[in-house]
Amino acid sequence: MIPHRPELRKLVARQRQTSPQPTHEEQIAGFQGWHERGYLPHRDEPDLTQFVTFCLADSFPEELREPWEKLRQIEDDRQRRALLEAWLDLGHGVCHLRDAHIAAIVAAALRHFDGTRYRLIAWVVMPNHVHVLFEVGSTPMAKVVQGWKRHTAREANQLLGQNGAFWQPDYWDTYMRGDEHQQRTIRYIRNNPVKAGLVTEYQDWPWGHWSADF
Repeated sequence: MIPHRPELRKLVARQRQTSPQPTHEEQIAGFQGWHERGYLPHRDEPDLTQFVTFCLADSFPEELREPWEKLRQIEDDRQRRALLEAWLDLGHGVCHLRDAHIAAIVAAALRHFDGTRYRLIAWVVMPNHVHVLFEVGSTPMAKVVQGWKRHTAREANQLLGQNGAFWQPDYWDTYMRGDEHQQRTIRYIRNNPVKAGLVTEYQDWPWGHWSADF
């Protein structure tokens, strides 16, 4: 377990001072507002549209541990995202999500509660990570992501005949600040397989969904 870091606690404390706190009913439902678990800052509130990235356990090899630690400390969301995505697109690790059977497990898990617990807007399954843009409903983002990871880890490990961590313990999330931010995020998700050199046309990548308008 990575220890809690003073700079992370300070960042979350500053955000809490300028953001509305979850109501009593929202807290009972599990919404925590701005919070951290010793890894990354999160903002979990109803009705936010969230861009979430979660990664395979081996997607950051040991030689990248130091730059990954520095990445977590960057407060500028856009800069942090750009560095994260550049590293992930290098395809470190075994990349179990290249396996069509495992990619299908992840895709099915994302779609399972679409329209009930959340509303999917765009998503893509990459070789060592997953991007999802979705609108939070009555179920907290943390519970949604935990459900995706828990179910897919169990199914994937069974298929691979292995035990142990399948996903990294935390996830990266960015809430949408407006329509332009959301449109830019959809374009990024759509073009990620092309940017990573996996296909030449985004329409050729089988493990994703996005609006045709972007």
